[in-house]
Amino acid sequence: MSDRARDIFRRVVDGYLASGLPVGSKTLAQAGLNLSPASIRSVLAQLEDAGLLAAPHTSAGRMPTELGLRLFVDGMMQALEPSAEERATIESRAGLGGPVEEALAATTAALSGLSACAGLVMVPKHEQVLRSIGFVPLSHGQALAVLVSEDGGVENRVVDLPPGVGPSALIEAGNYMSATLSGLTLAAARARIDRELAQGRAAVDSAARALIERGIAVWSEDGERRPVLIVRGQARLLDDAAAADLDRVRDLLDDLDGRQEVAALLDSARAGDATRIFIGAENKLFALSGSSVIAKPFRGSDGRVVGVVGVIGPTRLNYARVVPMVDFTAATLARLMG
Repeated sequence: MSDRARDIFRRVVDGYLASGLPVGSKTLAQAGLNLSPASIRSVLAQLEDAGLLAAPHTSAGRMPTELGLRLFVDGMMQALEPSAEERATIESRAGLGGPVEEALAATTAALSGLSACAGLVMVPKHEQVLRSIGFVPLSHGQALAVLVSEDGGVENRVVDLPPGVGPSALIEAGNYMSATLSGLTLAAARARIDRELAQGRAAVDSAARALIERGIAVWSEDGERRPVLIVRGQARLLDDAAAADLDRVRDLLDDLDGRQEVAALLDSARAGDATRIFIGAENKLFALSGSSVIAKPFRGSDGRVVGVVGVIGPTRLNYARVVPMVDFTAATLARLMG
């Protein structure tokens, strides 16, 4: 790309990201380019032929394609570090007392407000330490498994009962699990149950044994599937420019409702230390809504990745400002989780 084309391309992208509107040759000529409108139009046509710009209408100006945005982000963007005030806002939210999830939610809300995007953070589900487990009969063939953790949390799951399990087996299974597993994490509890049942050391009858195996499997599988995903600031996606493209915004909000898919996307950003930027169709989940995702992993004190934080917004978001902001938020959360 020639210096002239590079300069015009950068100005088009900057203008589009600032306004959300196509940028025309007349606007570029008035911006101080020492070129005639005809020369500018010629360069714009070359950039369009290269797949970097597009014209939404025949008489409209040009706007960057997703390929053009990728070129800009990777090779032309000049990052703008967060201001002292922005850094203080993020750090103050992360420094709030109380449960970690509340601090994560508050920090994500701050990131959303500063970036004018929806904020996202995902961490593995906190591994509970068990205090007791019990089973309450519901109806024929089902029971409610009740797990109480050391921090006082209570979670319930409906369990399908194996054939032959009656009220006495429910009591026996609950007593055995509470006595054997109290003080263990869920992963450690499953390992102990598997070991004791395999070695025949569990002093319970066959009906209770089947219930124990089924109950601990339900808890373990559910915990593995459910990372903590916090989304804040969806309303910020409904800005003035979005009013002209409500179908796109509706698609985006529908995508955000698919939390398991969003969690899988963020999980793909866990590898390595670099900030991941997904632009439009580069990510299948948000391809229809024409959205971009910026995500950054953060690590605990032992160096392991403990979560991912990021934002989602329209492809015309202010990458130069938002990418460093996501980076700073990830560093702040790393200190929080360390």
